[in-house]
Amino acid sequence: MDAPSSQAPPPKEYWHLWTGEDGISRQSLCRFRELVSSPLNPEVAPQWSAPLMEDGNSFLTLLPVGWLGQWHENQVPKWIFVLSGTWFVESMDGERHIFGPGDFSFGGDQRCRKLGDGRWGHLSGQVGDVPCLQLIIQRNDDAWMQAPPGFFS
Repeated sequence: MDAPSSQAPPPKEYWHLWTGEDGISRQSLCRFRELVSSPLNPEVAPQWSAPLMEDGNSFLTLLPVGWLGQWHENQVPKWIFVLSGTWFVESMDGERHIFGPGDFSFGGDQRCRKLGDGRWGHLSGQVGDVPCLQLIIQRNDDAWMQAPPGFFS
């Protein structure tokens, strides 16, 4: 599996609201850590990502144009929020949904069985001519494991 591109994507900026020692709130334009190329799952192509917290429970990921995540399952349960661009997710039953900016989904397809035709977990990929930037929040314990539909309702 090759790196998504020979060049790292441009840094992403955000506004940070904070309180100074004088008790006055301020805003500063900041940049996220440098994105690095790595697969989120050993079964899929690398993508650009940057952790937001040291324990790895929250991170940004950027799916480059043309990225395809072959059939795989999410290693841990996670929420996936689309910040920009578009991607799709297809489940083993053939249902496919496309997600754009502001859309989000829960990836709870752990413990799927592999089918003879290679389907396992889900197929996912970037859509269109703009990379897909996502915010991912995951649990590295069993709290969300096998959460049924409506669990968060």
